[in-house]
Amino acid sequence: MIDWRAIFFVIGAMLVGVSSIMILPIGYEFLNGKDGVWNQFLLPFFITGGTGALFVLTNYQKTQIKLGIREAFLLTFLSWVICSFFSCLPIYWLSYDCTLINALFESVSSLTTTGFSTIGNLEALPKGLILWRAILQWLGGIGIIVMAITVFPVLRIGGMQLFRSEFSDRSEKILPRVSQIAAGILYAYTLFTLLGYGGLKLCGLESFDAFCHAASAISTGGLSTRSNGMLFFDSAAVEMILMALMVIGGGTLLLYIRLWKGDYKSVFRDQQLRGYLKVLSCACIFLSICLIVQGEPLLSSIRKGCFVAVSTITTTGFVLFNYMDFGPTVITMVFLMSFIGGCTGSTAGGIKIFRFQIIGSFIRNHIKQLRRPHGVFIPMFQGQKISDQLVSSVFTFIGLYLVSIAILAILLSLTGLDFVSSISGAVAAIGNIGAGLGSILGPVSNVDQIPIFSKVFLMLGMILGRLELLTALVLLSPGFWRR
Repeated sequence: MIDWRAIFFVIGAMLVGVSSIMILPIGYEFLNGKDGVWNQFLLPFFITGGTGALFVLTNYQKTQIKLGIREAFLLTFLSWVICSFFSCLPIYWLSYDCTLINALFESVSSLTTTGFSTIGNLEALPKGLILWRAILQWLGGIGIIVMAITVFPVLRIGGMQLFRSEFSDRSEKILPRVSQIAAGILYAYTLFTLLGYGGLKLCGLESFDAFCHAASAISTGGLSTRSNGMLFFDSAAVEMILMALMVIGGGTLLLYIRLWKGDYKSVFRDQQLRGYLKVLSCACIFLSICLIVQGEPLLSSIRKGCFVAVSTITTTGFVLFNYMDFGPTVITMVFLMSFIGGCTGSTAGGIKIFRFQIIGSFIRNHIKQLRRPHGVFIPMFQGQKISDQLVSSVFTFIGLYLVSIAILAILLSLTGLDFVSSISGAVAAIGNIGAGLGSILGPVSNVDQIPIFSKVFLMLGMILGRLELLTALVLLSPGFWRR
């Protein structure tokens, strides 16, 4: 039997935590806001905290909470859905002429660190609300890291069991080591956020803009405090700091903890990190060359090419220029980079570097086998043998990833979106990028005007992609509920 009481107890504790964090924008508006806007935060604060407290009190157990595999699947999915709903309440109450669907869309986009937005004129909104949106991105980033390191490997999702022996408990109980692992991740995540904040302050940004952009970059969320995004600041120094934060956010944060402890060898020998940095370097070079060929000045090409390449591969979605104006080669490169993603245990979305590396190792081994049929070749990754089960898991994930994009694109087209918007919107949602192609879901577009059902389907895609597909899709299996 599924232990529903344990699941809703944990969700209740999460909601209490969410309501507690609402104190930050409430306090900011109380100290800096005008017209008593902070009062409007109180109703969402009490609703969220009251519901969470009710869940905790009605599902309290004297014995220690132990979650098995099925409970972990359910808790992972329900926590993101329920927290997204309650997190949208401040947006609904404080945004001018904001519908509940738009508020929920903004909340889901923030928590999944996707970066789509339905808000056009950000400058007209209370700053406390913009701060809340940045906080949601930051929380979503740390949330997905904890799941990628502790929950996903145990659930054997898309090849992540490869990292189970290194980062996760070998038992089927999820909770015992989560607190230990999460603490180290939280310290590193907070430290990088503060360093990014300090760097942006030195570049001349106001404290508010500096914190929101540092939180957005390290979480690879991509939401800005300004309607025209990075174009408002027009600063190479700001862009360099944001790129550094995006690269860090797209890497495995536990490796940085090892680096801090002096374990340099394991960091520099990490096959995934090396591959990640190589892909970033190649993407920056190729995209810069494409912009030069298009007639862009050399320094401007390097600046724009590097920023957009890093932003796309890390699935952040910050936009420095409208790449739709630079011809089919640039557009095609950006679109293909949208599939890659960062490392395991990062805030980035996408397919992830290690899955491409496993497939590459398998293909190289298969080619060697064709050339020497009687030879014995063992595919390896990170010093470990790649089993057939692991390869099957990775191929299953990538197959589901592409099928999910196709299905979502069809659903978006049924709502009236054109072909380019449907395809790129599906990739941007499931990859948690937030910037597609075309005039409707393009890099400088606002999704407020798309149909309601388009927003609903995009929200489903964002949650599905953030949960690595299988966490949500397994719930559709009748066998999951019969056990």
